[in-house]
Amino acid sequence: MSRLATVDPATAEPRAEALLKKVEQALGATPNMMRAMASSPAVLDAYLSHSGALGTGRLPAAVREQIALVAAAENACEYCYAAHHVLGERAGVSADDLKTSGRGQASDPKAHAALAFARAVIETRGFVSDEELEEVRAAGHDDGEIGEIVAHVALNIFTNYFNSVARTEVDFPPVPLPGN
Repeated sequence: MSRLATVDPATAEPRAEALLKKVEQALGATPNMMRAMASSPAVLDAYLSHSGALGTGRLPAAVREQIALVAAAENACEYCYAAHHVLGERAGVSADDLKTSGRGQASDPKAHAALAFARAVIETRGFVSDEELEEVRAAGHDDGEIGEIVAHVALNIFTNYFNSVARTEVDFPPVPLPGN
């Protein structure tokens, strides 16, 4: 059971209701994470704004979902790991890559470099080495894409921590975390 209340869209305050309607229209459902975030419309709006802005970036949707899987695995967030398996599949991540992305691995070399770098950002709290930065550049990521990788890590750490604090009830098919 969630430790933070979830908001029923039918009885939500007007600002939360409007945000939850956007979620419903975009996803066809209102996941428990967004319902819990709606307790503070500012929190839900911050998440949706950050996510929406990054959705207009240059990183492909599949890579964005794979970065989310890396973050969820590194932060042991069962909710996000399950959610991003579903969203990753919708974004075209192969079944094999869904299995390995949480460990920072991908079949495509450029995606693999992005995941390895995302994992390094998490592990070092942003204090990546010159070598790690050079490796992601050598794989074809420019400074703009590197910035987007960092921004996706930050967004996903936010959701990972939010769900860990809330103990959000998983409303996606459960997927065991790597190593579990």
